[in-house]
This record gives sequence, structure tokens and C-alpha cells, in this order.
Amino acid sequence: MQILLYDTTLRDGTQREGLSLSVEDKLKIARALDELGVHYIEGGWPGSNPKDAEFFARVATLNLRHARIAAFGATRHAGGNCATDTNIRALVQANTPVVTLVGKSSVLHVEQVIETTCAENLAMIAESVAFFKALGKEVVYDAEHFFDGFKLNSDYALATITVAAQAGADALALCDTNGGALPNEVTAIVRAVRAHVGAQVTLGIHPHNDGALAVANAMAAVAEGAIQVQGTINGYGERCGNLDLIPLIANLQLKLGYSCIAPEQLCRLSELSNIVAAIANLNPDHHAPYVGRSAFAHKGGIHVAAIAKVAASYQHIDPALVGNQKRVVVSELAGRGNVRMRADELGLQLDGAEHAVVQRIKELEHRGFQFEAAEGSFEMLVRRGAADYTPPFELLDFTVIVEKRGDHDIASQATVKVRVGSEISHTAAEGDGPVNALDSAIRKALLPHYPLLAEVRLVDYKVRIIDEHRGTAATPRVLIESARGEERWSTIGASQNIIEASYQALWDSLELPLLRARETRA
Repeated sequence: MQILLYDTTLRDGTQREGLSLSVEDKLKIARALDELGVHYIEGGWPGSNPKDAEFFARVATLNLRHARIAAFGATRHAGGNCATDTNIRALVQANTPVVTLVGKSSVLHVEQVIETTCAENLAMIAESVAFFKALGKEVVYDAEHFFDGFKLNSDYALATITVAAQAGADALALCDTNGGALPNEVTAIVRAVRAHVGAQVTLGIHPHNDGALAVANAMAAVAEGAIQVQGTINGYGERCGNLDLIPLIANLQLKLGYSCIAPEQLCRLSELSNIVAAIANLNPDHHAPYVGRSAFAHKGGIHVAAIAKVAASYQHIDPALVGNQKRVVVSELAGRGNVRMRADELGLQLDGAEHAVVQRIKELEHRGFQFEAAEGSFEMLVRRGAADYTPPFELLDFTVIVEKRGDHDIASQATVKVRVGSEISHTAAEGDGPVNALDSAIRKALLPHYPLLAEVRLVDYKVRIIDEHRGTAATPRVLIESARGEERWSTIGASQNIIEASYQALWDSLELPLLRARETRA
């Protein structure tokens, strides 16, 4: 059975606290959704702000291949008429092939929120749907608060969707607007709706995630015959969010055999999740089902030993199906299998040193290191344990001075003594802070010997306190992310002295690209 995907990231998704999309952002996301094969893209509420009006004017130039653009708005106001209603006119001006109208299904909302009569609300729904059908539009009717309304007064809730269907609505989407419905309730109510409206009416589901059940509720509705599913990418939305379309697509298509998108597009799910997160300027959820970086990460030694033999022993699908990949994480919970598999992925030879590496990891993690977050430092640990390891440089000593004199700004200066081969260099540098000064002084000493380091840049610097109860005596953990071109690596340090912790992470971050380059030349 074909499931129709109705994406509302650009409208309902932007109601998430802290999320704001420009018109350019919305156009980029619309293009990515179309490439995935989404059937409907709800662009916004044209009567609510100039940004959405501009989006509808510009999206027509994208020449989308799959998706139909929908404009979202409410039924006419109580006591008015469609021809003069401001919101209705804005929907007309959006000039989209699809119009989605939201109306009240609950007696509570009719009488206490929009403060009209139940009879007038039915007229508002019927007249609004009929108005747009007369204009040749495809009309989706969103029955707001339907599940709560059904439990309050089932006869009236059914009457609202009945008049919408009789007025010509192409689809009836049942909304769990407060996100509190349970799967068994959704099953029973959708079954009752299907029996009431008949098999010829297209049913949809629009669940929110306040009870952490949006995906389960959508699947329950699909099982009862709903074929249009409304949600967002990454579950973005107000409060706890909307239905996340990504795990829904994967569950329906991989587990139950429904058709949502073309089979070859499934492997783009991880990419799409990251694209939308990047455009929205939000951090990806590394633990998101199917597409998160940790979705197929294996940390426990017993687990890793098992997947080394049979990948499916601890993986519910092949991660490649959704564009993800298996990862082996090293930590104090690791066994020799973790270390061996991770080293193999890096192309490193352990030569029987697995046990020594595991013990060293356990020792360092007890002191505050965290190798699962710093794969660059893990690689350095393995490389330094090799029989033929020779360090490209040694830091013999360093001094860092931070001073504040009078009304002057705080000044930071670092002095280092570095050995490269048989040559010892003394260098000094100032910086915006003590770590920046130390980084600059080390690079100043090394660049004459290793010009490659000019291409290495520090991308991110994070500090986390491990044992907060010790106050200012707590141990800081420093995580540095570095890059050279498209290549990236993370390194770590931990010490009661934040400068030493920073140096440990800096040391790994600068030595790793030199060892990799040496290996490439060899």
C-alpha cells in the first residue's frame, strides 16, 4: 500500500522553541524533501506573516518533481463569509495546488475557545472546504483536537469530518493536537471513523509527540487504513515536537512492507536528517533512531564480540539501508574486540597489543579521559604503542603566564621548549587566552620543520567539569576538534590543571596529522 507523506516541517516544525527559518532556508529544505520523494510539502500559513507569503511566491520557481505544495490556514471566521475573510483570501493568493484547512472537532474548543455555536462551526467547515473545491484546489481538512474531541463528544467530532467530506474534502487528517492519545485509543477511534465515513474517503493522521507516542500512534492509524501521514523531519515542532517522519518511513517500509518513498531513496534518510538540522542551525540528535550517529554504535565488549561474528546479533537492520553505518566505540567498557575492530577501521596494526591498549584506556578513563568522544586520541594511543613509533616532536617544558595590570586587558603569554630530532627550539607567543597562547607557541616552534601544520586548524574547543562537587578544584576534561581540509578528528585531555588538559588534547591534535602524513609518504 502506498503511504502519502505530508511534511509540515516548514510550518508546524517552525513552532519549535528556538527554531527559525528564513525564506532561503525553507526553499532549501523544500528542495531536499522533494528529492527524497515526499508527496506534500506544507509551506506555511500565508495569512500569518510576510515570510510565508514570500515563500509561496518563490517556491513555484523550484520546479519540484514529486511534491505538491500546500498552503495552510483556518476555516472562515464565525459569522463571516469566505469571499471577504482575510485568512481565506491569503490562502487564495498563495496560489498553491493544495490547501489545508484546519477546523475545530471538539465541543470544548468550539464553545470555549472560538466562542461560537456547534452549528456555526459545522457551517464554517463546510463552506470553507466548498469554497476551495470550487476554485479547483485539492483540499486537505485537518480535524484539530480530533481524538480529544471524540472522547468528549464522539457524535459531534464525527459530524465535523462528515460535513468536510460532503463538501468535497480530498483527505481528512485526524489530529492528536495535544499529543496525549494512546495507540489503543488511536486504533479504536480511526476504526470508528473508517466505519462512519466509508472506505472511499482518504484518511490521514497528524500526531504530536507529547506522550512520546507519535510514531506508534501514526503506525496504529496506518494499520486501520489511514494512508496520509503528516509529520516533520527530526520531529521538530511545538512543545515536545511532531511525528518524526524519518523513523516512521523506516518502520513502515522496512518492517511492514508499505511503500513510502522509492527504495533507492531510503539510504538518503540519514543525509536528509543532517541537512535539515544544519539548515535549522540545530545540533543533530546523535541518538535518533535509524539516523543518529549512535544509532548503530556498539560500546559493550560482549556486544562488539558478537557483531564481529554476526552483525545482525545486535543490529535490528543493516544501517546502510538508511545511509548510516556501524560504529565501534572504545571506552572503559571495551573489550579487546572493540579495540581490534576500531583499529582495523583505522587501518592500524595492533600486533597482539590489544590487551595493553584496553588496560591503558581503562586507566586513562578512570582519570577523566573519554575515548568514545575522541577517536583521534584513541588513534594516537594505538600509534604510540607500536614498536616502530618515533615521536615527530617532544614538548620538553612550557610556561604560561596570565597577568592583569591596572586597567589594562588581561594578557596571556606562553613559552615552550620543543625538540624535533636533535634540534631544540625555544619559542614564545601571545594569545587571546592561555590555551591560544600555548597553541601559537607550539606551532611557532614546529612550523619550520612541519609546514603541513599550517593547514591544521582548531574547529572547536570544549571544557567539561567531571567532578563538580569539588568546586574550583574539580578536574576539567578538554575536547578539541581539529580539521585539515575535509578531514576532521577529535582529541582529549583531562587533568586537575586545565592548561595541562588543554596541552594533552593539543599534543594529540598536532601529532596525529604528522603521523598520518608520514605514513602516506612511506
